[in-house]
Amino acid sequence: MQESQPEHDRLPRLAAAAYQGHACVHWSMTMEARATGWLDDAHHAVVRELLLHTCHRYHLACPAYCLMPDHGHFLWIGLDACADQRLAAAWFRRNWNARLAPGYALQRQAYDHVLRANEREHGAFAVIAEYVLRNAERAGLLKDVSPWPYAGAVFPGVWPLEPHAPGYWERFWREHGRRVGAERI
Repeated sequence: MQESQPEHDRLPRLAAAAYQGHACVHWSMTMEARATGWLDDAHHAVVRELLLHTCHRYHLACPAYCLMPDHGHFLWIGLDACADQRLAAAWFRRNWNARLAPGYALQRQAYDHVLRANEREHGAFAVIAEYVLRNAERAGLLKDVSPWPYAGAVFPGVWPLEPHAPGYWERFWREHGRRVGAERI
């Protein structure tokens, strides 16, 4: 039986304000003991549905996500001052854990990287999104050049939204601009 970690063993977090409003955060959520065997088309659909509800509920968009055999990457961007990614991540993880098959659970805490100002510039932001989307390719999980089937994007009210399609970023920023005004990020 695994002992629970003392509170001081938790990953450090920035102040709550760093995760609120128009913040951009790259979240990594790993299965306990790096467990594999849970990822399939049906569970991908469950995660996409949870992601859609999370984005709507907490005023977010997810321009890139990638589910890997033992973890997931999610790039989230706040759409208004009400956005709170720490609350969103807690809700998403709680509900994801509830839908995992017995024997599977997420690690106690997600890893996050709050993007700095230079990482939020459009070119740099797209590079980070591409890093997320191409995770399976870097891991050698693809046999051909087709996109990983467990990667995508979620933007409430915008469908279809395919990050590998031509014109994706133009469409993403146009929709983002409709939600937040002229300022992009």
